[in-house]
Amino acid sequence: MVARAAERMVVRQIERRGVRDARVLAAMRKVERSAFLPDALREFAYEDTALPIEEGQTISQPYVVARMAETANLTSRDRVLEVGSGSGYAAAVLGEIAVRVHAIERHPALANLARNRLDALGYHNVNVLVGDGTLGWPKAAPFDAIVVSAGGPRVPDPLRQQLAIGGRLVMPVGDTSNRQRLVRIVRTSDEKFEQETLEDVMFLPLIGAEGWHDQNGRKVLSRRRRSETDQGNDAEADEQR
Repeated sequence: MVARAAERMVVRQIERRGVRDARVLAAMRKVERSAFLPDALREFAYEDTALPIEEGQTISQPYVVARMAETANLTSRDRVLEVGSGSGYAAAVLGEIAVRVHAIERHPALANLARNRLDALGYHNVNVLVGDGTLGWPKAAPFDAIVVSAGGPRVPDPLRQQLAIGGRLVMPVGDTSNRQRLVRIVRTSDEKFEQETLEDVMFLPLIGAEGWHDQNGRKVLSRRRRSETDQGNDAEADEQR
């Protein structure tokens, strides 16, 4: 039953939207999204939407998890940092592809839940840490890829500096705390980074020393910009972390 639901999810929600990386598609088929949700929401696990989880957070829309994993261009040799692990679902997907994943979550209770779920499912190559993800995890750096599962006003400099040469960083960036553009940064040398802007997304805010200061964000849009932003609501991706 779960396998059929996951297969439908991959075909209808992910492949049809252009995700082609075979490793990502295989991971999305294998990881049981239902195992990373509260019991009351498991029946909705394979629907095309973000869903609420513990601590007032959300589990990402399946397509967005797949898109970010594909954009990170992962290999089986990569060491990955995920910022904002939430329930652990995206970390499990990354762990199906990469050799090692360090996932940071700022809510201790949520990090403990994610850790227990991942351990129970056999993801022993995923390490869940509690901390300020905007500062990264220097002890484990450098990373071949960094995936940030929350939206910030800019790419935190500590995360840039923890990328290996040739490393890729994927993150939602925008001037409001809940509407962003997905960007990919590639570190090409000690001092040089190439940045590419991709599609519109909507994530919960990245809270921390190098992110938003609180749940309301720290920047205030002008009245004109608010109007322009509101008009675009229907065109944005339905994603919240």
